[in-house]
Amino acid sequence: MILPDANLLLYAYDSDSPFHKAAAKWWTGLLSGHAPVGLCPVVIFSFLRLATHARVYERPLTVAEATARISSWIERPNVRVLYPGPKHLDVVCSLLTAAGTAGNLVSDAQIAALALEYGAEVHSADTDFARFKGLKWTNPLSHEE
Repeated sequence: MILPDANLLLYAYDSDSPFHKAAAKWWTGLLSGHAPVGLCPVVIFSFLRLATHARVYERPLTVAEATARISSWIERPNVRVLYPGPKHLDVVCSLLTAAGTAGNLVSDAQIAALALEYGAEVHSADTDFARFKGLKWTNPLSHEE
């Protein structure tokens, strides 16, 4: 299972991003493929928060446009929403303790904890995921030309 980070979803949406072409190709390939894809609430809400933010994007999505996009992803047969289990808080706190920090890593630790719980591989352009021991992660854009 692949668990994408919000940064890749935002690059796939943002045609002005220098990473747009590679991210759009990666995301379209995942959505039309057979590999299971897990979306988690922290990623979904990060996409919603940033894609609709006028200070982040010159042409932000409306809430209706962003939620329609999210719904279209979730409706794909190979996509499901991953919810935290009863040990989620403990796993997140353990990851943060082992990394020696929290702050900006809290959201990443939530994603990492879900990936560990579901046996998923995180796809992200954020190298901070390397700080979480035992986590499988890759930057799919680093494989693009």
